[in-house]
Amino acid sequence: MSDKKYGPLVVEGKLADSERMKNESNYLRGTIKEDLKNGLSGGFEGDNFLLIRFHGMYQQDDRDIRAERAEQKLEPRHAMMLRCRLPGGIITPKQWLDIDRFASEHTLYGSVRITNRQTFQFHGILKGDVKPAHQMLHHVGLDALATANDVNRNVLCTSNPVQSELHQQAYEWAKKISEHLLPRTNAYAEIWLDKEKVATTDEEPILGKTYLPRKFKTSVVIPPLNDVDLHANDMNFVAIAQDGELIGFNVLVGGGLAMTHGDTATYPRLASEFGFIYLKDTLAIAEAIVTTQRDWGNRTERKNAKTKYTLERVGVETFKQEVERRSGVTFESVRHYAFTQRGDQIGWLKGIDDRWHLTLFIENGRLIDLPNKPLKTGVAEIAKIHQGDFRLTANQNLIVAGVPESEKERIEAIAREHGLISDEVTLQRENSMACVSFPTCPLAMAEAERFLPEFVSEVEKIMSSHGIGNEHIVLRVTGCPNGCGRAMLAEVGLVGKAIDRYNLHLGGNRIGTRIPRMYRENISSAEILTILDNLIGRWAKEREDQEGFGDYLIRANVVKPVLNSAIDFYEVKEAV
Repeated sequence: MSDKKYGPLVVEGKLADSERMKNESNYLRGTIKEDLKNGLSGGFEGDNFLLIRFHGMYQQDDRDIRAERAEQKLEPRHAMMLRCRLPGGIITPKQWLDIDRFASEHTLYGSVRITNRQTFQFHGILKGDVKPAHQMLHHVGLDALATANDVNRNVLCTSNPVQSELHQQAYEWAKKISEHLLPRTNAYAEIWLDKEKVATTDEEPILGKTYLPRKFKTSVVIPPLNDVDLHANDMNFVAIAQDGELIGFNVLVGGGLAMTHGDTATYPRLASEFGFIYLKDTLAIAEAIVTTQRDWGNRTERKNAKTKYTLERVGVETFKQEVERRSGVTFESVRHYAFTQRGDQIGWLKGIDDRWHLTLFIENGRLIDLPNKPLKTGVAEIAKIHQGDFRLTANQNLIVAGVPESEKERIEAIAREHGLISDEVTLQRENSMACVSFPTCPLAMAEAERFLPEFVSEVEKIMSSHGIGNEHIVLRVTGCPNGCGRAMLAEVGLVGKAIDRYNLHLGGNRIGTRIPRMYRENISSAEILTILDNLIGRWAKEREDQEGFGDYLIRANVVKPVLNSAIDFYEVKEAV
């Protein structure tokens, strides 16, 4: 079956091996349970290496010592990264204390990392501690189910601490969407929680026996704040309110940032507007979008399996009509919405409920105790006395939410004492972000998290030298082209190619609605700083009132805007 104007609705051909793996996995069980008993290796073998991802884990090793261990005839020091499912990023202080304790006692690095998927993850869990990790999460009412691989992952929701009632309504829908789209298999409970196998046939009415063709990401966003970077997600629900009450959503589909170096058939893409729906139709539309992608997504080539490529192949209108057919819901015209800012407002904000909310800047999301800066301990100390909740943001920060006036001074004192608040942090640092990369990510090509702090210091010097030290540029660094650092929605995006070699992308905007274009390929960080020095100098002298760096670069014809990434993303369009 095919559409005359576009490509086939279903891609025929030899299936990717991941499809075999899912089909033979017995609904995600594989032989994980047996593999846990194998003490001869610190890792998981065969298909289990990939299957554990459906259970929220990635097998990694410390790449800093990989060569040394190889010389010693030892296997790499395998350990797991485990990511929690936390729709909307809300967690209680009591839950946090158990998480903090587990990180200290059962991980190699002793840290908790807040991710830009609005959750937290542990790095360095040895094989023997994997099951206790899942059981600890279950004990505090959490889980790691479906936070990786070919399923709908952690659902994001604008943190929005000020409009408390609207946020609560949007957050409840983020939870409902997450629960509705979860895998139905009992594999997770059987393997990690020692539940007895239910003597019924497993069924996956939404995800299917072989699950989705590729990972799937969802967000709920409350304008005018695009703090979740909606265009990085396959499916997005933009909250539309009337008189302070949530009445429905504008639905956008097909965003995504990952690409492959040297493969022009891969590219980042902004999400397409489908239309407006009322609240009662939310789950039906979500399910129809997911099942359409399930059935039409490319299962022969994983690099082209994401929803964005399905839309490009079959056409946006064809996909939209299929969603309407499956859901029985007709999209109305998009309701007006606009974004005016992105990122988090660091510091104290007062909500309409007369409660205070403290957003703490956590550089790269890494909570660890450092000399004279015990960040992880500081959050734990706040958790011991805080009666509200914590909100993890999609920008790797932490909100201490719902603080009464009487506790405000006490909580700020703890935060300052532990280095969680510093008056020295600039706007530039607050608006910079990186993925994990080395030493734990197996896909890393260049440094990102360890590279960013010093690189930002150099950018700060450049900004100050041109008299705009109080300004900022949205800066993102990712260690490979898979998009975890969301560099393809930055004003300045660095995409790693090799040690100290990056592709430099310029021309995104501050609100996250434009993809930056590659300006220089495979250059060093020193070369990038030289380029930025020149361009920031021009921006400081020539910018219009309130004009962001990315907007200036487009207006000054330094780079041409990416209008349709499927067509012109790889065209070099620099000014002479």
